[in-house]
Amino acid sequence: MFIGRPLALIMVRQALADNAATVLLGPRQVGKSTLARMIAAERPHSVYLDLELDQDLRKLDDAAAYLRSTAGRLTVIDEVHRTPQLFATLRSLIDERRRAGHKVGEFLLLGSASLDLVQHSAETLAGRVTYIELQPVGPQDGAGANIGLDRLWLRGGFPDSLLARDDGASLRWRKAFIRSYLQRDVPMFAPRMPSVTIGRLWTMLAHGQGTLLNTARLAQALAVSAPMAGRYIDLLVDLLLVRRLAPWSGNLGKRLVRSPKLYVRDCGLVHALLDIGTGDQLLGHPVVGASWEGLAIEALIDAAGPHAQFSFYRTAAGAEIDLVIERGGRVAFAIEIKRSTAPKVEQGFYWGANDIGAARRIVVTPGGDRYPLRDGAEVMPLLQAIEEVIPGDGA
Repeated sequence: MFIGRPLALIMVRQALADNAATVLLGPRQVGKSTLARMIAAERPHSVYLDLELDQDLRKLDDAAAYLRSTAGRLTVIDEVHRTPQLFATLRSLIDERRRAGHKVGEFLLLGSASLDLVQHSAETLAGRVTYIELQPVGPQDGAGANIGLDRLWLRGGFPDSLLARDDGASLRWRKAFIRSYLQRDVPMFAPRMPSVTIGRLWTMLAHGQGTLLNTARLAQALAVSAPMAGRYIDLLVDLLLVRRLAPWSGNLGKRLVRSPKLYVRDCGLVHALLDIGTGDQLLGHPVVGASWEGLAIEALIDAAGPHAQFSFYRTAAGAEIDLVIERGGRVAFAIEIKRSTAPKVEQGFYWGANDIGAARRIVVTPGGDRYPLRDGAEVMPLLQAIEEVIPGDGA
């Protein structure tokens, strides 16, 4: 079975039409290469280089000469973070081609880590590159492939996990994925950080899915200093495996919570880290509510697009919003996430929505009916909420 990613395809095509180079970011095995090969197949005589292959890496021994030979064709460079020195060459080639009148969109760069890749490209390709993040398969693309929401929730959105022949095979794939990151990627991106400790932290974050960051407590459990624990968290964030959701930062004269929330970004990895292999095990586990919340938050953030800002809202007085989406300096959505199809909405959500002046107030459920609540709030299933937050033209 093939899972289409139509929105991602549209975004990459548009970026290539508007920019000299496009960087497609995402964790390993998320589908970047599949998407890039689809794009390359649309362009005659495209070139695809996978820098994990020695023969492709050797082609870039004289990168300037080789890439000059591909002028006028789309050149895809996979795992580009393996050759950070390449970015300076790309800059000079892009400028050279601009002076010669070549069209934009000749380079599509793929990488598995945000910090390492973006730092190098931002320093050398400023004004020449745009960034797109490819997340694991979400509910909308899953529905397009006739994959039920419960299956996606249990297995997560990595295609090989989602399409495994059964739940047991899916869990084994995810556990192997986690081992691979700890044994291969952590040493590559952070050679001085102990993989075993990173693995313990990853599991701790899964247990505390969606809770406020308490660096001192994590550091004590890991027997490291608080600054070191912070650097370990930074690594998992930079590898696009953990999301640090910031608290809303407007000035309302209220006592706002200032610590971020941490989420393991793929719910299937949450379950693998906690050894949850079946739907029954998930429904009986204490993480069930936080796991569903994480799935919904990732899906909504992905749908809202790269120009939106995201946070949560919580005050000492009890006002609380799970996800705040801002566009153009205004609060577009206040979103409460519930696992029940007949949710009971706490007063704190209404207080919070009023505090920040949210234009729309949505209570997200797994399914069921769509219906209005008081104060302009509305209950709707996740798939409908995703449609609501997708930006319109010019948003």
